Amino acid sequence: MQSLLEAAGSFRLGPHLVALTIAYVLALPIGWNREREERSAGLRTFPLVALATCGIVQATEHILEGHPEGTARIIEGLMTGMGFIGGGAILKTENSVRGTATAASLWATGATGAAVGLGAYDVAVVISLFTFLTLWLLAPFKQEAKK
Repeated sequence: MQSLLEAAGSFRLGPHLVALTIAYVLALPIGWNREREERSAGLRTFPLVALATCGIVQATEHILEGHPEGTARIIEGLMTGMGFIGGGAILKTENSVRGTATAASLWATGATGAAVGLGAYDVAVVISLFTFLTLWLLAPFKQEAKK
């Protein structure tokens, strides 16, 4: 019972809510792009990926204090899992492969969430921005290459 009371005393919703919101918001433009392009994962999936990866990092921070190896293992597991989820977005047909950009975007969104969870907001913003810009600005070149 004592441990439950101690846990209730360490309930810090504010800092986590800020980080989780930032991760969620950074993923929205990427999800919007994928939704607009009518991809298999879109506006709901990407923010949830960022939210979950950020949440896992934040939820484990108190048990991993002073143990960078443990933090590295959490990040390694998250990024491996993101690769698995992204792999589900890739579809191979008779003469083409589709979904690789969505898979890579899911992976990048997971990295965004993990970066926010670790407090590396600058890195998270750059990953999110570059992912969105790559999907948006380079799409016309892909269409041109198909012709």
